[in-house]
Amino acid sequence: MDISILIPIVLGMFVLSMGLFTVKQQTAVIIQRFGKFQSIRQAGLQFKIPFIDMIAGRISLKVQQLDVPVETKTKDDVFVRIQVSVQYQINHDSVYDAFYKLQNPTEQMAAYIFDTVRAEVPKMKLDDVFERKDDIALAIRRELDDAMNEYGYFFVKALVTDIDPAAEVKQAMNHINAAERRKTAAEYEGEAEKIRIVAKAKAEAESKRLQGQGIADQRREIARGLEDSVGTLNAVGINSQEASSLIVITQHYDTLQSLGENTGSTLILLPNAPNSASDMLSTMVSSFVAAQEIGEANKANTLKVNGKNGKKKAEA
Repeated sequence: MDISILIPIVLGMFVLSMGLFTVKQQTAVIIQRFGKFQSIRQAGLQFKIPFIDMIAGRISLKVQQLDVPVETKTKDDVFVRIQVSVQYQINHDSVYDAFYKLQNPTEQMAAYIFDTVRAEVPKMKLDDVFERKDDIALAIRRELDDAMNEYGYFFVKALVTDIDPAAEVKQAMNHINAAERRKTAAEYEGEAEKIRIVAKAKAEAESKRLQGQGIADQRREIARGLEDSVGTLNAVGINSQEASSLIVITQHYDTLQSLGENTGSTLILLPNAPNSASDMLSTMVSSFVAAQEIGEANKANTLKVNGKNGKKKAEA
């Protein structure tokens, strides 16, 4: 083939190849002709006129994220650093507006985020900022939607991902939380101690009741035994006083025997006179009678005093 023919063919193929280009998926390419908007090309193999058409820019149609740190002050004068993340996407039908109407869209979105956060957070106390971070995020998204939708920007989500007060404030909050937990623990410990004391008191009361019941039953059985013993002795011609003396002496020797079985016991010996048991029994009976008389006298005096007091109140 003649070289004079081959050179134009090669040059033509080279120029043609300069006009071919590819567009990736979820991407839009802006084509300008002599500086004026010509067309928007979507994904696939595309062609532009070499030296006449040029690619002005490429716009991603994927969901993108913008992270903006904002420092502001709360209602209770605490400075906090808030991290805001905004996820946005450009509408397929609004590529022209998104490319030509905004000079720097991310900076403009950041400005709206700054303005919204610094308008909402100063209305809240620090604890409320943590509790109502979703409200802050909704306010940010609402503001961005109102300002940026006309330029083709659609906002998928606005998130408040971090709230970071000053180190001194965090330390103070930790101290407050620790003190509150210690207070709660002390309250629980006090309640547990109260339960233990009440349970112990109830157990002691029940123990005393059962002990008293046992002693009463014991004395009742002793009285029955004495009654039976006196009845048996009376049946063989021994009168009641002699029987009582005999029983006291028997118990006396039983006590001596019991004391002898245990070392280190203290022993008190009664007089060995023949009528000592009878005298001791008489003394005990006299003491019981005297105590009963004193009790009856005290009861009568009390009733008398109460009657006088009631009469005075009635007269008054």
